[in-house]
Amino acid sequence: MPERDCNQIRDLLVDERVETVIEIGLAYAGSALAISEALLRTGSRSPRHVVIDPFQHTAYEGVGWELLCSAGLDGVAELVTEPSQRFLARLADASFAADAAFVDGSHHFHNVFVDLHFLGEIVRPGGVVLLDDVGWPSVSAAVAYFEINLGWRPMPGALAYGTLAPAGGRPRMGAYRLPDPRPAPDFKKFRPFC
Repeated sequence: MPERDCNQIRDLLVDERVETVIEIGLAYAGSALAISEALLRTGSRSPRHVVIDPFQHTAYEGVGWELLCSAGLDGVAELVTEPSQRFLARLADASFAADAAFVDGSHHFHNVFVDLHFLGEIVRPGGVVLLDDVGWPSVSAAVAYFEINLGWRPMPGALAYGTLAPAGGRPRMGAYRLPDPRPAPDFKKFRPFC
């Protein structure tokens, strides 16, 4: 992830005064370093960064996790190496709460949708969910459901100076504010989203 985008993630999370963040997708740890820096800057007594990446030790040979550890962040960050769709369900069942989430994992519609569903239960009302690659049709379609049917509000200025997606020239990242209180949608009022 480009440095400019990482800096924006960090600054937004500092402004939000986050104490607990869930990140989906670690890869080479660019965004993870920014998120951990934000957690340390907020001055929380117990910062927590839950990083989920089932491919960290296979596709990335552990490089991202080793970088976080070498930066001394293994006391703040914890690595989960199972699919986010399974792990997030258990976090939701355990009433785990986070202030924010960053999603840059699977880009398959069904996986993004399930991740966002559980993050909607885990991220506190009024918290934020950040996504990379929002210009991808699969990602934008999943996000559209939560905007249209659950009241997630785009934060257009939050990541205004980030890099642009190669195709289409639109910003590659998106930020969404979750409603407060958490909605209880009526299935009779379902609105098509794509």
